[in-house]
Amino acid sequence: MSQPERSHPFLQACRGEPTAYTPVWAMRQIGRYLPEYRAVRSRMSLLDLCKTPEAAAGLAVRTAEVLGVDAAIIFADILLLLEPLGVGLAFAKGEGPVIARPVRTLEHVQRLPDFDPAERVPFVFETVRLMREGLGGRVPLIGFAGAPFTVASYLVEGRPSQAFLATKRFMRAEPEAWDALMSRLASLTARYLNGQIAAGADALQLFDSWIGCLSPDDYRRHVLRYTRRVIAAVAPGVPVIHFGVGTAGLLEAMREAGGDVIGLDWRVDLGRAWDRLGAGVGVQGNLDPALLLSSPEEVRRGVRTVLDAAGGRPGHVFNLGHGVLPETPWKHVVAMVDAVHEMSGRRA
Repeated sequence: MSQPERSHPFLQACRGEPTAYTPVWAMRQIGRYLPEYRAVRSRMSLLDLCKTPEAAAGLAVRTAEVLGVDAAIIFADILLLLEPLGVGLAFAKGEGPVIARPVRTLEHVQRLPDFDPAERVPFVFETVRLMREGLGGRVPLIGFAGAPFTVASYLVEGRPSQAFLATKRFMRAEPEAWDALMSRLASLTARYLNGQIAAGADALQLFDSWIGCLSPDDYRRHVLRYTRRVIAAVAPGVPVIHFGVGTAGLLEAMREAGGDVIGLDWRVDLGRAWDRLGAGVGVQGNLDPALLLSSPEEVRRGVRTVLDAAGGRPGHVFNLGHGVLPETPWKHVVAMVDAVHEMSGRRA
């Protein structure tokens, strides 16, 4: 089974080393904007696709090839670990993930079973193995998981939320139960990520998608130590990208929590945010995903702005500031990738 060399620009950038060009990939690069994805989803639910490694791996590998990105990411979902917890995970059409039995008391937390991810979600690790084979070492493979806070927010809220009021109440009013839940999720997530590494992942991304709802004080008091546990438990030598949305006020605290690369959303100036983070850490980002709904010329202008903000500093991985939007023309994603390569000096 071929492995990408450590000198691949994506892995070099994750380690903060100089690269021949700026590596680029796109969050949610396997999604509804792609005709191939829509065709598969017309026959299979999201959970069924995640549980069918041959289909999931094939789709993910083809997507990386079509887009010409410098890294492939596994096809999975950040909530797959919730199904074995017995909370009644389902994906409701037009609504997203729904939890039939939310977790809102210490008794609820204590009833959650412990389990070995290798036994309960083996399809994820098989998808990693098949993708590794299919990629043939051409580009690195990224594994991922949801960070403890973001996963906990789904467990507590029971469905997608804008204000996360139930989560915030639980976090502050039930400190013993919150600690038990977050400790459980941190341990489970670390084992899950290390399982992906063992199966062939070259790098990891920890998605703390909804962490931006918290104040810096709440993050430090109620979240930071659990995220730090996950990142510290990752096998040595495997780079970790630590990503959140709406995190302009949390960047320094996220740096404390850990990660070789901090993912930035589009609401911050990349250069200034990198200055705040300080030396010794890379950044990922941070083109506004909505820009891909405009013209290829506007996409190129946006790419130039982000690259100028990075200033050619070692450690920059180009990406969107969040996932590709479903309405995005897929050729505009290709235009973004091509523009990054052209403007940062990649030779054809």
